[in-house]
Amino acid sequence: MQKKVTKAIFPVAGLGTRFLPATKSVPKEIMTLVDRPLVQYAIDEARAAGITEFIFVTSRGKGALEDYFDHAPVLEQELQQKGKNDLLATLNSTYMDSGAVAYIRQHRALGLGHAVWCARRLIADEPFAVILPDDVIAAEKPCLQQMVEAHAETGGNMVAAMEVPAEKAASYGVLDVAEDMGSVVSVKGMVEKPKPDEAPSNLAVIGRYILTPSILQNLDSMKKGAGGEYQLTDAIADDIRAGNPVYGYRFDGQRFDCGSKAGFLRATVAFALARDDLRNDLSEYLHEMVQLDKAAQ
Repeated sequence: MQKKVTKAIFPVAGLGTRFLPATKSVPKEIMTLVDRPLVQYAIDEARAAGITEFIFVTSRGKGALEDYFDHAPVLEQELQQKGKNDLLATLNSTYMDSGAVAYIRQHRALGLGHAVWCARRLIADEPFAVILPDDVIAAEKPCLQQMVEAHAETGGNMVAAMEVPAEKAASYGVLDVAEDMGSVVSVKGMVEKPKPDEAPSNLAVIGRYILTPSILQNLDSMKKGAGGEYQLTDAIADDIRAGNPVYGYRFDGQRFDCGSKAGFLRATVAFALARDDLRNDLSEYLHEMVQLDKAAQ
């Protein structure tokens, strides 16, 4: 029987330079997608998957992120006095129980692998999840929940995967597939940011992982890889070479890259259109903009 996945690491130490000047004072992870911070989508997904311990790998200037999960007594009192129970319930959903959250500092930006390694002392001898809040996934069943259910059958390491055009492979870690079993694929290798003509497949790794403690041991002796950083995909590739099973999981859902401005805007439109309270007004506005654009041409 596989050990249950109850811990998740959230690497949130990045400076968010693509979103300057906003990120000069606001951590990227609490920039709002419609009316919720990016990190809230990640937390909600983790909770749905059964995660009970949340480990944030942060850096200097992330105090606002830590404050976001704390109680706000003055705001609570104001909402109670005005009878705004719906807003109070929304506020309560942002709180984290005492002891459920841990914050670890990554003092130097040395890559995703290094960020995960920083949390090693809180993981112990059990599988754990890694969630990148930049990757927001719209799905009927949350992506990590899908993976946890699949992992209960397979064990080993598991990465979320999606098909990408060949010309975009250089932006991802790409899977070398040993056996394609549908939603789950057995992996015989991983290549970080390959050239288009060197990509072993079109299955790219995106920001959801379920990993075994052996990955942390690999990171202990890891050398710098692509971009001069410690790559998590290199540590996973080492596990493959050691004979440990690694699987890719084709999730059901749509992934948005909210680490880029264009991706953030696409996600904003998609999530707003999925809301009953916003759909009609936004659809009408978008239709008007399209008509104006056509007229201008």
